[in-house]
Amino acid sequence: EAERCAEVLLLHRGRLLAQSEPDEFAAEAAGRTFVLDDVPAAQRRQLLSRLPDRPGIADSGAQGDRLRILRERGREQVPEAPEAGAGRYRAVAPRFEDAFIARLVDASGTDPEGLGQGGRGHLQPPSRSGRSHTLEVSEVDRHFGDFYAVQQVSLRVRPGEIFGLLGPNGAGKSTLIKMICGLLPPSAGVIQVAGVDVRRAPARVRSRLGYMAQQFALYEDLSPVQNLRFFCRAYGLTERTARARIEATLADFALEDVAHSNSQALPLGLKQRLALGNALLHRPEMVLLDEPTSGVDPLARRGFWRRINGLAESGVTVLVTTHFLEEADYCDRIGIIHADQLAALDTPDALRARYAIADTPEPTLEDAFVALIEAREAGN
Repeated sequence: EAERCAEVLLLHRGRLLAQSEPDEFAAEAAGRTFVLDDVPAAQRRQLLSRLPDRPGIADSGAQGDRLRILRERGREQVPEAPEAGAGRYRAVAPRFEDAFIARLVDASGTDPEGLGQGGRGHLQPPSRSGRSHTLEVSEVDRHFGDFYAVQQVSLRVRPGEIFGLLGPNGAGKSTLIKMICGLLPPSAGVIQVAGVDVRRAPARVRSRLGYMAQQFALYEDLSPVQNLRFFCRAYGLTERTARARIEATLADFALEDVAHSNSQALPLGLKQRLALGNALLHRPEMVLLDEPTSGVDPLARRGFWRRINGLAESGVTVLVTTHFLEEADYCDRIGIIHADQLAALDTPDALRARYAIADTPEPTLEDAFVALIEAREAGN
């Protein structure tokens, strides 16, 4: 949206980093942006996990079936491909967001928020049984009187899969998530999480789930350590296990410096890290992330998605809702809910291909999303 403004001012940590027209702002990153084309879907997650550690790369992310990188300032050579046989990067014009991230990285150094890879190592869940699906939703309805909030929704999510749930406000996403959590019983149909029926054993389901709300939902008057200690007890962890998990969470999410601060006073990015770390204390098989990157800058969003990738690689199933359609490219599959029904269920690549037309031969996910919603509202 900033690209539509007459002038842009970029503030970071109390300092003015840039002030210019949007076109001039983006031009500052010229010569530093590249894409690697036609990366197989099966390799993207692994490559995205490795790219931040490669010399000369300041930022990386998914862009459709491509990987996009920002070269560090002062690096002259074109970066090598991340794997043998993967081709070479192709230089492309910088986007506004590239220039935004370049200025933050140049001002603060790589990984300025201390995000690292995250979501791995000591937070890795134990091995699970050989279930083919962590989540199974079968012909689920939820109505309030004559009003249907969710109607005939069916989907399955595999272990270690990142599944994105998209849809306009009021489409039924939140209602579906509440039913999966066991907070709201379905009016009809069956929901199973890790083989447990939500209707019959909601408490057992919640013990297998981690949940991060869109709004900060921990106790703001408590410090991060006190919040983590409280929820360790709520999850029934022993004192010894709780101490180890709390120490590991503070280290993994770079919260040691604010461990005893008041949670209410933390910046939004730190609150989100604390909320995610808290949701993983009991090593759930599945985490539900409701708009996890809402309100944070693009650099923090990149770091958060590195963590989500790390979780999925360790075997945790991730169901995430988002309003940032470009983030859906990080998902293995996405489901689009519209007017209380599941309107589409496919991979991001397949959904883009479905709505390719002569005027838009390479549609973005936003193009596909808008085309889908418009077609449904027109009755096609």
